[in-house]
Amino acid sequence: MPRNNLPYDHRAASLDHRLRKNMKPQERKLWYLFLRQYPLRFYRQRPIASYIVDFYCASAKLVIEIDGAQHYTDEGYKRDWKRSDALEALGLRILRFTNEEIDRHFDSVCETIQNDIQGNIKEE
Repeated sequence: MPRNNLPYDHRAASLDHRLRKNMKPQERKLWYLFLRQYPLRFYRQRPIASYIVDFYCASAKLVIEIDGAQHYTDEGYKRDWKRSDALEALGLRILRFTNEEIDRHFDSVCETIQNDIQGNIKEE
């Protein structure tokens, strides 16, 4: 059954609940210090198609991914490319940040998200 007109894999439902309860420190920081209070609604660990994205804003058609070390292997790059391709085919934009960016440049990350949303909402 689609959620917000996006495909949804019900098999991911139990996993998304577990991921929300066990967020990485960088995900927790972005959620509690920025996205949770953002004027547009964001969802944590949202199933879309056969993937679970870290954060999703339906009204901005935006996915935010926080990438740890496992993403920087050859296999990780291939998985991320395939995942991004599938999500973009659904009309979504993807912003990716590293754990290090969240830890060391948090204000810049928040500004990038804000600028992306403002720029794309004005274009509609």
